[in-house]
Amino acid sequence: MKKFYITTAIDYANGQPHLGHAYEKVLTDVVARYRRLAGDEVHFLTGIDEHGQKVTQTAEKLGKSPRELTEELAPRFVELCRKLNISNDDFIRTTEDRHQKVVQAILQDLYDRGEIYKGSYRGFYSVRQEQFILEKEQLEDGSWPELYGEVIEIEEENYFFRLGKYQEWLVDYLKNNRFVVPAFRQRQVLAFLEEPVNDLCISRPKARLSWGIPMPFDEEYVTYVWFDALINYISGVGYGKDGFSTYWPADYHVIGKDILVPSHSVYWPAMLKAIGVEPPKALLVHGWWHVGGQKMSKSTGLKIDPIEFSETYGADPLRYFLTREMSVGQDSDFTLELFAGRYSADLANNLGNLVSRLLNLAGRHCPDGLPGATVEEDPERSLKADWEEARREILSAYEEFQFHLAMEKTVGFITKLNRYAEIRAPWKLAKSGDARDRELLGTSLTQLAEGLRLATHVLLPVMPEIAGRVLGLLGEATPATWEGHLAWGERLKGRTLAEKTILFPRLHLDEEK
Repeated sequence: MKKFYITTAIDYANGQPHLGHAYEKVLTDVVARYRRLAGDEVHFLTGIDEHGQKVTQTAEKLGKSPRELTEELAPRFVELCRKLNISNDDFIRTTEDRHQKVVQAILQDLYDRGEIYKGSYRGFYSVRQEQFILEKEQLEDGSWPELYGEVIEIEEENYFFRLGKYQEWLVDYLKNNRFVVPAFRQRQVLAFLEEPVNDLCISRPKARLSWGIPMPFDEEYVTYVWFDALINYISGVGYGKDGFSTYWPADYHVIGKDILVPSHSVYWPAMLKAIGVEPPKALLVHGWWHVGGQKMSKSTGLKIDPIEFSETYGADPLRYFLTREMSVGQDSDFTLELFAGRYSADLANNLGNLVSRLLNLAGRHCPDGLPGATVEEDPERSLKADWEEARREILSAYEEFQFHLAMEKTVGFITKLNRYAEIRAPWKLAKSGDARDRELLGTSLTQLAEGLRLATHVLLPVMPEIAGRVLGLLGEATPATWEGHLAWGERLKGRTLAEKTILFPRLHLDEEK
């Protein structure tokens, strides 16, 4: 049986984890958790890219060897996954034998079949992107796009992969397949392919760069970092061994917009075509996070430490903010004020208030368990109809990667639960000795609990820890799948709820941090 296989890009091990790393992992985790709840068997791979010039340069600045630097940083990226409740099944490092052996086997195979050749090259080289770039990419004033950072001119002998050979095939493939999500990113790839594609330089002389996987047919060279890194997607699931087809093709590679063209959308499918492996089903491409309207970077000092932030304000609130605030594919902005606004309005005052109110009232007036819903009037019928509409919209949004809309609709339904509470006012009904009012009291608390149960279920992909905790307060276990859990019913009838609790403590924002 084919598993639902999803990956993140692997992060360069040349600096501490930042908000962009955190978002990509949360985004991928939301997809993975949603697919598991929908009934799929999921395999989720993430990891780090440890080779290349950027790692070497950073290590030199710190007075360390590349190996020492990567051994120091790798645990931080593992910790990031743990702190943010990321449910990855595997974590790959490109220095592992399982990866390096696959890279060298592929290189040898391509070389033996004439898909790799040696040649001379003179051109411009982006140190930041670790790739050769074309003169036509210069801006009108003769400078280079900021994306490329420092650009130098190089002339040297190297090994080349016959990338241009696969251009026509790739254009045809893109025109006939939904390969890049969102669609406007696929149009960006096709625009890039309107010009002839040069063969890809896939080596670096050891005299210039020694930190990399040695070329198996020439020990004087190491493998170009992008030819090495991309292979993690297949080396991590046993390429060349029995069982590889259980995972491949990947259902989604989740990547940032900066590494779409040409690495993931041109190099990677061409490499796979050359070794006789079909491309991944799709690339899910997200935008960038800015801090206060400015792009995060080492040079400006604008950055958010996601590990420290989650320790201070909670992993699930951070996960919620990142998911709610960014429309996949677009850029978004992060400020403490925006975070505080979402935390207070959506979580503390809406979800937290509902949980607190329900547990308080149920504990005082239904100590022996919820009596069930015996009244069916307009407020109850309207609430059930609201859930049916919300459920359809939420699941559709999850399916289409519109996670910000899924959260908007979920919080909207929780708002309607609070409104229902205001309409029925169970705190007033509890003061009445009238039998009809007592019946309405039991009905309203039962319906509020049922609505909360349903809303909590659809929060599980985004806030797994808090959603699991709320289900526990209702006496429910966190399910493996949603099957049978998203229909309105009498599931909580007779259930004694837990004592009142505070889910979202008051925020004390540290502006200086």
